[in-house]
Amino acid sequence: MIHNFLNVYCVLREYILFLMYAISSCKSIPQVSFECINFSFWNQASEVRLTSSQVALLKVSRTLHCKMKCFSVSWKTFIKHSGIELNLALINIKQLVTVPARGKRVKTGAEMRDLGVLENAAVIIEKDTITWIGRMEELSMGSLKESDVLDCIDKVVMPGFVDPHTHLLFAGSREDEFAMRNAGATYKEIADSGGGILSTVADVRDATKRDLKKFARRHLNAMMRHGTLTVEIKSGYGLDIETEIKMLETISELNEEEVISIAGTFLGAHAVPPEYRDRKREYVHEITERMIPYIGTKGLANFCDVFCDDGFFTVSESREMLLQGKRFGLSPKIHADELSASGGAELAAEVGAVSADHLEHVSDNGIAALAKAGVVATLLPGVSFVLNHGYAPARKLIDAGVPVAISTDFNPGSCMSYSMPMMMTIACTQMHMTPEEAITASTLNAAAAIQQSDETGSIEVGKKADIILLDLPNYKHLPYHFGENHVVKVVKNGVVLEF
Repeated sequence: MIHNFLNVYCVLREYILFLMYAISSCKSIPQVSFECINFSFWNQASEVRLTSSQVALLKVSRTLHCKMKCFSVSWKTFIKHSGIELNLALINIKQLVTVPARGKRVKTGAEMRDLGVLENAAVIIEKDTITWIGRMEELSMGSLKESDVLDCIDKVVMPGFVDPHTHLLFAGSREDEFAMRNAGATYKEIADSGGGILSTVADVRDATKRDLKKFARRHLNAMMRHGTLTVEIKSGYGLDIETEIKMLETISELNEEEVISIAGTFLGAHAVPPEYRDRKREYVHEITERMIPYIGTKGLANFCDVFCDDGFFTVSESREMLLQGKRFGLSPKIHADELSASGGAELAAEVGAVSADHLEHVSDNGIAALAKAGVVATLLPGVSFVLNHGYAPARKLIDAGVPVAISTDFNPGSCMSYSMPMMMTIACTQMHMTPEEAITASTLNAAAAIQQSDETGSIEVGKKADIILLDLPNYKHLPYHFGENHVVKVVKNGVVLEF
């Protein structure tokens, strides 16, 4: 009873001390909302099996438990000022999938099938960084002295998923057009009835930042429960300077406030807004002369994306916008060759794009250009699945030496799914990727598609500890056993999260 009382006292003391700090220095903590903070700490002793012949009693203390309800205190600020030493040891790992980069930015060709699997393994994390990887028999007891211990017996452990192409920030929903499409309605019929991208644009223009955050947090938390620890989010549902800025500011604030890591992309060239329907040239000028200079100068995005395809923006228009983005520090990305072989892949190689996305109709010349330039091909199997149209030629891309990533393209119109494991299943069954290639495409190569493979996407010494635990007999079950969430625990920046 006394021991339990002391534990409760320690919990309350640490919580109150943090609140006192926050109140005294709230200027340094953006949007502190104390009634929404839902962190707690606890101490517990746990008997942990180290090897078949060793049992040690170790104190597992101060593991961060986040119920993942809405909160708006900065995660980074919380960790910085909480005084917590986030040292962690993952032990008794049944199967450790490391996806080793070995100093490279991406994996290509046969390298994509090298997952660097270790059996009966362990990982040591100091603060937010991986410092040791090896087999249990190589583990020194001394290295556990200052660490919390997480027993991963019978678990598959692998890097957290990276989702490098989403339109997650939106308002409203479009289930009616989903039903219309399945009843045989054409794209034009859906648009004429008020559906399509422009229906979401109208909803987002009407929404406040608070509304957008509320919708986004629900999806971000669900993503983390399914193992996605890093995500890219595009604007593009504003199509005017005020709403595009509102979206990018919201994305930037969510990155500061939420546990998940977020990269922001400016996609003002997602479509031509209705007010510029017959004046597309003027809208391109609005993007290049007003939107990009402001967004780049203010540092509101990491990337500039364009929809380069028939009926949207031409190669010439896309080139103009992407090069202007580069002048203002926005790395180029392209929606390329989704509807036709329109030259988007070739343009991606020409401007040195980080990634070319979609590529359902990429030409052989486009594939060769992507391989030569080292542009990541981000494939979106969920879109082809929902729209029932052709898939990107993953096999040809991989065999040609193009680094391939996969993503959900989570959006309200053509893929209302944030499950990276489901995308892996579709990639294997419909695009003829192997399980090993699908895992690489969802981790290391996906991280490269947002310029983060130097710090995440693999379990290697020196990288961020973004790790997921799966209740599976082996990694091949991940795409094989689809339709169920196998993630049982998440480690984000060295912190154990439970939902």
